[in-house]
Amino acid sequence: MTEIAFRDVTKTYPGAGRPAVDAVSFDVPEGIICMILGSSGSGKTTLLRMVNRLIEPTAGAILIDGTNVLEEDPIALRRRIGYVIQQAGLFPHMSVAENVRVTAEVAGWPRERMAGRVEELLTLVGLDPAEYQARYPRQLSGGEQQRVGLARALTTDPALLLMDEPFGALDAITRDHMQVELLRIQRGVRKTILFVTHDVEEAFRLGSQIAVMSEGRLIQLGTPIDLLTRPANEFVRRLVGADSILRQLEYLPVTVAVQPSSEGSGPAGPAPFRSDATLLEALLALLETGTSTLAVRRTDTQEHLGYVTLAGITREITKAGRSGERACGSS
Repeated sequence: MTEIAFRDVTKTYPGAGRPAVDAVSFDVPEGIICMILGSSGSGKTTLLRMVNRLIEPTAGAILIDGTNVLEEDPIALRRRIGYVIQQAGLFPHMSVAENVRVTAEVAGWPRERMAGRVEELLTLVGLDPAEYQARYPRQLSGGEQQRVGLARALTTDPALLLMDEPFGALDAITRDHMQVELLRIQRGVRKTILFVTHDVEEAFRLGSQIAVMSEGRLIQLGTPIDLLTRPANEFVRRLVGADSILRQLEYLPVTVAVQPSSEGSGPAGPAPFRSDATLLEALLALLETGTSTLAVRRTDTQEHLGYVTLAGITREITKAGRSGERACGSS
């Protein structure tokens, strides 16, 4: 897996009144999805494209596992980084199989290895190889084309994947399906992914880490919970909807409202509830079961953590709102 470090990365275009990217510094741990979130003109796509040197930085350094990308051959660099764009970018005169294996051909893989890899990757992205290998891009839906584009980006098994609003042109239902698929694939392959988006819901759903950008600057870096409960300023607070009770219910984990107790010492309740659920899921479970208490156990180990109540959920939502107000007031 791969770690990325941005060190005072700047891009200034000739004649521009301000930098497109202005002294941005942050680290991306290996094996996570880092969402680069911002509106049009915030510098997010420029920052992404400097990683594989489709755009050259004016100043600063971008380190991949400690090596500055500016010290590498740009062609060799791009060959070891997967890249997925909004329109899939498939070659219209090539079949699906040819589109998927083209990067492996450039890398010099033997034909036998490429054939097995095409079938493996089409299966991974949810396309039946027997049905799709011989098709051409014009015979695919938008969602199917994006799946093929993702498969192609993964062909040579890159440790780093760059995704530039890959689902932005899809309808809402297909976009939802592709987000689910990406999370499923990531659980298996564990790539380091930089994902550009202007959609807050997408950022919160996919990202372990979110970098909020505005006017070329990094405004805040953190988890979805950090952004909701400790927004850096009023801009971030409005952007992520930190005042929205529904947003907090959707993304805050149930563990924030757990009241500790020893096994069996809390109030009686239904079957144990999983610790990776959200407050919204816990709230719905309380309403559906008609109980006042949910026992919570750690999802992976089944360790008893305590219990959660409606009052506890209400208290945490109120606390999150006040915390966000204090954070903005002090910034």
